Amino acid sequence: MTIIGNFIGGKTTFSASNETIPVYDPATGKVVRELTQSTADEVAQAIGVAHDAFAAWSKTSPLRRARVLFNFKALMEQHRDELAALIVSEHGKVWSDALGELTRGIEVIEFACGIPHLLKGEYSPNVGSGVDSYSLMQPVGVVAGITPFNFPAMVPLWMFPIALACGNTFVLKPPALDPSAAVRMAELLTEAGLPDGVFNVVHSSNEDAEQLYKDPRIAAVSFVGSSGVAEHIYKTASAHGKRVQAFGAAKNHAIVMPDADLDATVNAIMGGAFGSAGERCMALPVVVAVGDDTADKLIARLTPLVNALRIGPGINQGADENEMGPVVSAAHQKKVLGYIDKGEQEGAKLVVDGRNVQVAGHAEGYYVGGTLFDHVTSEMVIWREEIFGPVLSIMRAPDYDSALQLVNSHEFGNGSAIFTSNGHTAREFVQNVEAGMVGVNVPVPVPMAFHSFGGWKRSVFGALNVHGPDGVRFYTRMKTATVRWPSGQQTVSEFSMPTLG
Repeated sequence: MTIIGNFIGGKTTFSASNETIPVYDPATGKVVRELTQSTADEVAQAIGVAHDAFAAWSKTSPLRRARVLFNFKALMEQHRDELAALIVSEHGKVWSDALGELTRGIEVIEFACGIPHLLKGEYSPNVGSGVDSYSLMQPVGVVAGITPFNFPAMVPLWMFPIALACGNTFVLKPPALDPSAAVRMAELLTEAGLPDGVFNVVHSSNEDAEQLYKDPRIAAVSFVGSSGVAEHIYKTASAHGKRVQAFGAAKNHAIVMPDADLDATVNAIMGGAFGSAGERCMALPVVVAVGDDTADKLIARLTPLVNALRIGPGINQGADENEMGPVVSAAHQKKVLGYIDKGEQEGAKLVVDGRNVQVAGHAEGYYVGGTLFDHVTSEMVIWREEIFGPVLSIMRAPDYDSALQLVNSHEFGNGSAIFTSNGHTAREFVQNVEAGMVGVNVPVPVPMAFHSFGGWKRSVFGALNVHGPDGVRFYTRMKTATVRWPSGQQTVSEFSMPTLG
């Protein structure tokens, strides 16, 4: 059985505790690897190694740092299939989705390769008599990243390429459910020429991982996970003097107007709701249909498609590829099935029931079938809480204003979309919806790497988002210099507030 170790100081290390936990293949329910569980001292060691490596890496020129990332990008592309296989075997998503995750992550590396341009400061000559002023963007120090199970490669890649390009060092705690991609990326970074200690991966209990947002040697923390944990890390790390970006839960909505192209809309909804078995923070679990006629048409078209979803192992490729794999764990399968039970108990109409799905030859896999509810209301738990599974809820609103009010009333504001052929309605929606990422006839409006990703309300804690311009701002501190060189002329002391004009 393969044992997955930490990656500290440029090499794989195994915990002195000899404690491991099993890593399962969700498609089969079988153990495929064992994961090292580190001690508190070993987490502290990883922080110390990153702290020691910061002095030299932060002084390395941005161009040299970018060259390492160029090499890393090439290696990621070269090993794309290997990484996808690791993701499929531990997360369960289908092959094309794993490749898509890697593509979106590699796009952030591409963005980070332009760091010499992105770190250029501002310069103003002659702000006063013989005085110039300019700004510098300098690294913050050691950065910790704590990432979720649903994107074991892409979410870390939202963080560390930009952090490293800006001159920081990094300690990553990946999820215990699917940790292998993170360690493999660490190995590829070393192969790309990254100095030892600049990027480290450590596996530990949540209790021992608290050092990553409390230790005084950590300068900044990037987190993606549940809102409760995001808020806790934000408050705790901020109290310990760290800058924090912490992303939490989502309950993304799509409003479907009566004038929407229903064929295109239904296809978009299917991918948004059931891609990656709904285990995406940008999934589309709620559709608000404007008018009963619109809702009835959606239900009529969605029902046979949801019933016909091809469900099975994610490793199949090409024409034989399944459309949806298992959810990530037995515990999560039980949780999702419990939400379906709850929706039925609360009075939502269960149009397609995803419970008791059977996949031939994979009876022990963690499968949940596509599930479709109609007549969901705002009083129901299945609307209020993030299910994070292949469950689509249809809600009904009499008009656009009522639909928008419903969407904006939710505590989460990660993403939202509208399907319409009316440009005025779309523009009004973009302006007035309370969400950080908005789609118009796009079900999963994830920004490209050169824009920033982040939600509103309880979907995010902290002022700056990931990747794009905000990512560069988060991983740097601005310093402004005001400079006068002596001219040999006599000067006198001034005791009033200095002015330069």
